[in-house]
Amino acid sequence: ALRSFAEAPLCRGCFFCCPCPSVGFSVRMEFRHLCTLVPADGPSVECSNSKVTVACFSPNHRKLAICGLDRVVRLFDEHGELADKFATKPADKKPKTYVVRDMQFSPDSAKLAIAQSDEIVFVYKLGIEWGEKKSICNKFSQGSPVTTLAWPLTRLHEIMYGLAEGRVKVGQLRSNKPATLYSAGSYVCALATSFDGRGICSAHLDGSIHRLLFQRAGNIVQTKIANHT
Repeated sequence: ALRSFAEAPLCRGCFFCCPCPSVGFSVRMEFRHLCTLVPADGPSVECSNSKVTVACFSPNHRKLAICGLDRVVRLFDEHGELADKFATKPADKKPKTYVVRDMQFSPDSAKLAIAQSDEIVFVYKLGIEWGEKKSICNKFSQGSPVTTLAWPLTRLHEIMYGLAEGRVKVGQLRSNKPATLYSAGSYVCALATSFDGRGICSAHLDGSIHRLLFQRAGNIVQTKIANHT
């Protein structure tokens, strides 16, 4: 676990050392190791096959979800203590050979979306408080491995995800139906949301970077903004 320290207040845009619009000058961030949440592979059952594949914080800063090659999601509280855990499920009843590629909490921190290499996205209802009953509330089966997720702050009932085949899609929680937003024709390596929740960016294996903006009228605008070399 890491904690950042700075003499000046930090905005959400700060990362290491950067010009910070909230304070008007550059802020230097210092990281200090506090504890180890998931130890390296060891002889115990808890540590075995624990190589971390993905981790994410809830927007309310109360939960940290970590998943490894064992496909078990471990939930830590704000003090770094293990508070809960659960095993993920495969897309079908075949042997568990999938990998959890990405996870994202919903804007209200009550749900957790999980992207899996066996071509499916599961959405788990966890609740806000610890100890609430967990259940799968949505699932989106695909024809290609799911590689990454993004859950914009303004889209409580819509989750965005990328596929190995190059498409970026939206999973609509109310109807439990997916839809294609656009296709770049290349493996989706990463998705990121804007701080205001009104847009996403996708990075692809061919070096292209695409941006999609959600407009107030309900329309979307998608453009290729760069090609990384």
